[in-house]
Amino acid sequence: MFYIVESSKSFYEANLDLAPVVERLGFVVLHRQDIGETLQRRGVEIDEEHAVHEVINYRYAADLLALDMRLALDLPWRIAIFTDNGATRIGLLRPASLAALLVDNPAAARLAAEIEAKLVLIVDETR
Repeated sequence: MFYIVESSKSFYEANLDLAPVVERLGFVVLHRQDIGETLQRRGVEIDEEHAVHEVINYRYAADLLALDMRLALDLPWRIAIFTDNGATRIGLLRPASLAALLVDNPAAARLAAEIEAKLVLIVDETR
């Protein structure tokens, strides 16, 4: 269900380096939310840093939705960059696992696996 790798980069560097990889591989960053910063602004102390990047490839999204609109629950895909005991980690929830939970459709499963392979490549190249 999870794909998480450790990065040799700092939290800041990994966040900076993600967008160019996302774009080179045909996706777009829709939004970046720094969860750690948001929590601190709300008075909640957290020792670790955490940012979520919502990414999409419009063609893949349209193809998924054409198969089953319930797959909108799996959009956009999220890539998280976070620290864990001082180590920077980059990860995602596997789209193929989520799609399998949402619909029983072999075409959707194949497409979700293709999307997942691209997202894993984004994570691996960013690390």
